[in-house]
Amino acid sequence: MATKEETQNAASQQFQENLVKIEALTQRLIEALSRKRTPNPALEGPGMDFYLTTGAAFIKELSDNPAKMLEAQVSYWGQAMKHYVEASHALTQGGLKAPADPGPSDRRFANPLWDTHPYFNFIKKQYLISSQAMEDAVSRIEGLDPVDRRRLDYFTRQIIDMMSPTNFLATNPDALERAVATEGASLVKGLENLVRDIEDNQGELVVTLSDKNAFTVGQNIGTAEGSVVYRNRMMELIQYKPTTETVHKTPLIIFPPWINKFYILDLKPVNSLIRWVIDQGFTLFVVSWKNPDPSYADVGMDTYIEEGYLTAIDHVKQITGEKKVNTVGYCIAGTTLSLTLALMEKRKDKSINSATFFTTLTDFSDQGEFAVYLQDDFVDGIESQCVADGILSSHFMTRTFSFLRANDLIYQPAIRSYMMGESPPAFDLLFWNGDSTNLPGRMAVEYLRGLCQGDNFTRDGFPVLGETLHVSDVKVPLCAVACETDHIAPWIASFNGVAQMGSSDKTFILSESGHIAGIVNPPSKKKYGHYTSEAPVHNPNEWKGQAAYHEGSWWPRWGEWLASRSGRMIAAREPGDENHPVLGPAPGTYVSEAVTG
Repeated sequence: MATKEETQNAASQQFQENLVKIEALTQRLIEALSRKRTPNPALEGPGMDFYLTTGAAFIKELSDNPAKMLEAQVSYWGQAMKHYVEASHALTQGGLKAPADPGPSDRRFANPLWDTHPYFNFIKKQYLISSQAMEDAVSRIEGLDPVDRRRLDYFTRQIIDMMSPTNFLATNPDALERAVATEGASLVKGLENLVRDIEDNQGELVVTLSDKNAFTVGQNIGTAEGSVVYRNRMMELIQYKPTTETVHKTPLIIFPPWINKFYILDLKPVNSLIRWVIDQGFTLFVVSWKNPDPSYADVGMDTYIEEGYLTAIDHVKQITGEKKVNTVGYCIAGTTLSLTLALMEKRKDKSINSATFFTTLTDFSDQGEFAVYLQDDFVDGIESQCVADGILSSHFMTRTFSFLRANDLIYQPAIRSYMMGESPPAFDLLFWNGDSTNLPGRMAVEYLRGLCQGDNFTRDGFPVLGETLHVSDVKVPLCAVACETDHIAPWIASFNGVAQMGSSDKTFILSESGHIAGIVNPPSKKKYGHYTSEAPVHNPNEWKGQAAYHEGSWWPRWGEWLASRSGRMIAAREPGDENHPVLGPAPGTYVSEAVTG
């Protein structure tokens, strides 16, 4: 057993070692920060017009209704002072304890010290009182249009979340307890994690959400067996090896979004939609998109349609010998599939037998939570960044998506990594989430200006390859799957787009959960249910009002729909043909390319 002196010497030595580590890490941190790109002010916050508009509305409200504004101030100061008096009184009663705290629970404040220790309880309560006062104050401002109202609420919430006492070391009991228990080692490890993240992101702070060494695409995720049978500068076309002796005659192509990578549909065997589709007896092709670098600056929506969609459809027809194919588009790839179908209708091309849309927007009249970023101040900034870089860097996309769920995707991971000194978890979904891609500059601007802002596909038409396309030009049999709590593609907005399509054969399925979990929902999990309705696809509220709830995944229901439109059973097809030799095994090479920008 160590003596007291030996213990003190060991602690002193550990302290000295930690100081040496901190000094070295500080030097690395300074060097990493020096490589940070010059910030684009237009992408760091809303433009001055927003501040002027909301400021003017506040001043007008203060002038027109001074009593209402004064009432809010008095209420705030009254609550804050009342709690201060209660806390002071509790301390004078001879015990180190906090006053009774009957307030609602908040998972950020799960540590018991937030309720029992007077210091932490006082900070928490004052933060919650101030947060409520801020929300009340902005809610009292009238005269704003709906978009500015939504933006004001959103950015107010961003400030409130950022200022949470859990985000600061001196006011986070979990981090302080861990630091004491580890004799400061957790803080040193946290600094190591911070420096690593800044170094890995060219001076930008992007929190690592998942252990980057836990997964390798093609080895322990994205492992469904198949072959690359065609490649061009835009995509690799993968044909998957059949697992059944017979398959449906009509092949299926899945077009995944190019904002992230396609293996979200093939993370693990147990939740792989790709494997499930193959097991149902379909000849499956999946497009794996190229991760663009600045040389792709002039690639636009028309390029994705011509060199991606139309080319993939043509080669699938060649390989299988079929005149028609079935298609799936997910998210932005569903939007672009809709444009492709409208173009093919204009050209009288009958190659598409049916289309399925996963969480797809074609009607952007309701921009959902993204409305705060789809105004001219931000889009102007994005356009200037695209002109300068040739691409819209994955950094900006990742940051935007993260701030939509800041507590879950920024602050809590940062606390665990930088304050607690924890290593990122080995979580396949978060690994995929961090494996994002760049967007070609022209394509990003066309999408944001013409579709998101202008809503031209449902209004005056969206120009592509010499044609003006309208959502009503989509006339093939279709099935659309939306997700009930989707914050990226709200289900009602998705429904409204489908309602305007010209097809006489429409099926709509509403899955529980969100943008990813509602789609990657295998039957074996028996987790999220779904809704179907006999009501026509005209009005979302009427449709939902008549909808029936079904337990479990929507996959089997969609599988039956697809099978009924996929022809008779024939002998299973092996990947490729004499004109399409196997270029390499799935998941291909494009999926593993990491392009910085």
